[in-house]
Amino acid sequence: MDESEAIPSGAPRLRMQGISKSFGGVAALRDVDFDLLEGQIHGLVGENGAGKSTLMKIIAGVHTDYRGRMLLDGQEVRLRSARDALKAGIGMVHQELSVVPDLSVAENVYLGQQPVKGGLIDWKAMEAGAREQLKNLGIDVDPRTTMGSLPIGLQQLIELARVLFSGARIVILDEPTSALSPPEVSRLFEVLRGVRASGRSVIFISHFLDDVLSVSDTVTIFRNGRRVVTEAASGIDKSWVIERMIGRGHETIEETYTGTISLAGNADAPVVMSVRELGQGHAFGDVSLDVRAGEVLGVYGFMGCGQLELARTLFGKLAPTAGGLTVDGRAVRFRNTAAARRAGVAFVPESRRSMLFYQEPVFKNVSISILGRIARLLVKPGVERDIARRQVEALNIRPPDVRALLAGLSGGNQQKVALAKWLTYPPKVLVLCEPTRGMDVGAKDDVVKIVRSLRDQGLGIVVVSAEPETVLSLADRILVMKRGRIVREFADRTISKDQLLEAA
Repeated sequence: MDESEAIPSGAPRLRMQGISKSFGGVAALRDVDFDLLEGQIHGLVGENGAGKSTLMKIIAGVHTDYRGRMLLDGQEVRLRSARDALKAGIGMVHQELSVVPDLSVAENVYLGQQPVKGGLIDWKAMEAGAREQLKNLGIDVDPRTTMGSLPIGLQQLIELARVLFSGARIVILDEPTSALSPPEVSRLFEVLRGVRASGRSVIFISHFLDDVLSVSDTVTIFRNGRRVVTEAASGIDKSWVIERMIGRGHETIEETYTGTISLAGNADAPVVMSVRELGQGHAFGDVSLDVRAGEVLGVYGFMGCGQLELARTLFGKLAPTAGGLTVDGRAVRFRNTAAARRAGVAFVPESRRSMLFYQEPVFKNVSISILGRIARLLVKPGVERDIARRQVEALNIRPPDVRALLAGLSGGNQQKVALAKWLTYPPKVLVLCEPTRGMDVGAKDDVVKIVRSLRDQGLGIVVVSAEPETVLSLADRILVMKRGRIVREFADRTISKDQLLEAA
C-alpha cells in the first residue's frame, strides 16, 4: 500500500516536526513527525511506553521542555501550559475523568466558564446552555442531575461536551473506551463522528485496537519513542497493527517476545486463594479465579480494564460489592488491609512511592510491616537491621548497606526493598502490580528471578500487569481481562505475545 495515497487528504490543522523529549536522560520521543488534518479522527496506538502519551502531553501543553517544532494552522507555536493549549483550541479528555461528581451536569459542562448576571451565576442560563450543548451531541440528560449519579459512559460524554464547549478544535481522547460498556462505546463513536462532521479534529488513543480501527480515519503506530508508520484505517486490520507495534523482521526490540512461551501451571497444587463472582462497582465484575501454591497466576489486560482494582480488592484496599473469596479454605471479607495481612495476603502496588519511605534507611522500610511482631513497646534498631541484612543479602539489593537512604537506590533496588518488606514474614499469597515497570533490563531480570524463587518456595503469586512481557516472563497461567471481565485463560500450552494482545 502506498502510504501517501492511502491517507485521507486535507489541510493540516496540527503539524509536529522533529519532536524529541527525554526524562532523566532517557529518550521518550525520538525525532517524531506527526500530522493531524482538519475534520479527521486520528487513531494513535503503541505499547506502554511507546511515546504516545508523551507526544499528546506536549500537544496539550503539559510537557513544555522538548525539541522540535509545533505548527497550528500553519503558524509555529510554543505552548507553555494546559491553559495555553486550551486558548489555542486544544482540549484533552484524560483516562482518569476530571469531573466533579458532587456538582450538577450543567456545572460540570460550564466548569470555570459559568455565565454571570449581576455579579452572580446565572443558573437558568447555565442550565439552558448545558441542555443545548448536550442536545447537539445527542445526549439526553437533565442538566440539573448530580454528575456522580450518572453511569461512567455518560460522564465521559459530558466531559467531552465540556472540552468542546470550551471551543476546542482539536480534542485528544486518552483511553476513552476503557471503562465503557459496548452500548456506551457505540454512543461515544456516534458523538465523535458528529464532532468530525463539524470540522473539528480528534486524536483517539487506545489499547483497544478494534475500537481504533472502527472509529478512526487514519492510524499512527508508535514503538520505542518513534513513529513507525501512518496508514488509512480502511486498509489495515488488527493483525497488521499488532505486527508493527511489536516489531518484526531484522529489527530487535528490547524485551519483546516474538516467539512462544510455554505455560506449565501446577494444577495439582493446593488452592491458597479462591475468588468467586467477585465484583467492585463499575471497575470489574463476575471474576472467579483460583491461586495455587507454587504458581504464578498472571492477570493481563490493557490499562483501565479493571485488573488494578481487582488486585486492590484482593488485598482489602477496596471493598467488594459482589461475590467473595477464601484464603486457605476459610471464607474472608477484608474490612481493611490489616485484615488481609493477618490472613496471609501481601501486596506490592504499581507505584512504589505509595508504600515506601524514601527519606528513611533501607532497614526501616524492610521492618515496617513486622514491627508489631518484633517489638511490643520499644523498637530495637539492632533487631531491625539484622532482619533487613538477611533480606538485602537474599535479594541482592545494591548497595548492600541497610543504613543507606532508600531515595539513593535505583528503581530496581527500590522494588526489591518493596518485596523484602513482605518477605520478612512470608505470606501465603503475594499480589504484585506492575512489578517490573520502569526498570532497566538487568533490574527486570533480578525481579523475575526473585519472583520465580518465591514461587518455588510455595507461595501463591498473582502478577497483575498491562505489559505483556512482564506476564509472559513470569506467569505459569494467564488470565486476560477486558472491560472488567475475565475473557480468556491460557494454561498448559504455548502462547505468543501476538495471541495475548489479540485476546485483550
